[in-house]
Amino acid sequence: MQFAAHILSRLRDIRFVRYLLASVGALAVDMGAFLALLGIGMAPAPSSAVGYSLGILAHWLMSSRAVFHDSVARKGFARTRQKALFVISALLGLGLTTAIVGFGDMAGIDPRIAKLVAIGVSFMATWLVRSRIVFRAAITGHEGA
Repeated sequence: MQFAAHILSRLRDIRFVRYLLASVGALAVDMGAFLALLGIGMAPAPSSAVGYSLGILAHWLMSSRAVFHDSVARKGFARTRQKALFVISALLGLGLTTAIVGFGDMAGIDPRIAKLVAIGVSFMATWLVRSRIVFRAAITGHEGA
């Protein structure tokens, strides 16, 4: 109940709504690749990793242009640092996703169900890291952080 109340309160934050929409777009890329790779016989964990990796690229493009556009570092070291932090946050999500799908598969759980659980866990973890660390200038008001 408290988690649902927290999510509803975050919906009032337009940045969170834009992040949610960007995540849905990235998820479409991720799941499309995941299901296609499962369909051609690739194992669930690697399929999940490849799909998530393609989703990372889509998410950076949407996040830097529509979600955190006001806090994207312009150029130079600050921009490189921000991209590196974004990739690190994505790797956190990738690790969580791959582990959850892999453990689910070993436990005999349908990989699509395990992937759904992984989506929720990864979404919240990456939102926290990206909103508080990667794009913190949007919150603190400091350019290029």
